[in-house]
Amino acid sequence: MAPYAAVIFDMDGVLVDSEPQHERAFREVFADLGYGDRHGIHFPDYYGRSDRALWLDFMAQHQPPQPLETLTRLKEDRLLTLLAAEEPIFEGVPDLVATLASRTPLAVASGSTHTVIQAVLSMRELRRHFPVVVSAQDVLRGKPDPDIFLLAAQKLGVDPTSCVVVEDSAAGVTAARAAGMRVIGITNSLPAERLSHAHAVVQDYDELGRLLLGVS
Repeated sequence: MAPYAAVIFDMDGVLVDSEPQHERAFREVFADLGYGDRHGIHFPDYYGRSDRALWLDFMAQHQPPQPLETLTRLKEDRLLTLLAAEEPIFEGVPDLVATLASRTPLAVASGSTHTVIQAVLSMRELRRHFPVVVSAQDVLRGKPDPDIFLLAAQKLGVDPTSCVVVEDSAAGVTAARAAGMRVIGITNSLPAERLSHAHAVVQDYDELGRLLLGVS
């Protein structure tokens, strides 16, 4: 990976193994609302996208009586409970992030809300390594649009083209490339072929570290 000025991490599926908890939280809320297995949502289609995008599609299908804000809060509360109980930070992430932070500015750009982001970054003392945190709440358009990554670069004070992004989702790779950034896909959530539009694809954090740190 050529010299870069900053590294921007997606969060869900990159820093924390939370995609299963997101799906479980949604499924539990769907069941509570009486939709059970007839919710009509294919969860992999929403990897890298915001909860808002999923809820809007759900609402378009089912016209539930609850407003978007209520549905969002119900799922977020369920997710926070699951994350607090399990703290599923990927092994290898704390050491890699600490090493990178000593060399270059880091940011998080996540489709999750600020409440969820802060809950995750409070685990394993991750928050101190990320001077910039951007949520889907901060932009009008979420991934696969580039807005969240462009805002992260702006807050970091660096040119977007000098940033490297680490992503686990096809929508996130698309967004990073649209922002003019180099992007590394990691196969935590999707197989390599689904991330083939990234500049590089890695299988684990040792490989990611070698790529970012220039260690052969």
